[in-house]
Amino acid sequence: MFVPDSFIVPDSFETESFYFSKLIPEFAEPDYNAVMSSKERLRTVFAELTEWPRDNMSIDENIADLRRHEHEFNNRIAFVYSVFNKSRENYIGCLYIEPGGKKVYDSAVFMWVSNMFTESDEILFSEAKRRIADYWPFKNPAYPGREITWSEWETIR
Repeated sequence: MFVPDSFIVPDSFETESFYFSKLIPEFAEPDYNAVMSSKERLRTVFAELTEWPRDNMSIDENIADLRRHEHEFNNRIAFVYSVFNKSRENYIGCLYIEPGGKKVYDSAVFMWVSNMFTESDEILFSEAKRRIADYWPFKNPAYPGREITWSEWETIR
């Protein structure tokens, strides 16, 4: 079990600077635009994990990804949130909360911001990390690509 049955997983929440909402297929267009306009940056963020997104990824493939994420969320397997600015006018990126494996970490938290909002990256990391510590039931979350490298993450999970 990733999170206890008694834990109430929020569909949305706010921090000082951001609004987080469960990633759903209805966000396909802004998500796709953010992903595709930032694909080089995303490949750097997730360089050791994946070659996502492909240059020719279609909106339909993105919708399929969002449906998969929604299924995982609804079944408490993993949780992905769309990140908006506080006024909810701009789609900034995504926050992922996933199982950490059995060896060292009880969860893995990673995130990305689109090219248009790179100045928000460190603020997002700080606020998301604080929210995870204050609200979620994890004792030892990992932050791959932030506090540990992706290579280290792959060897210890």
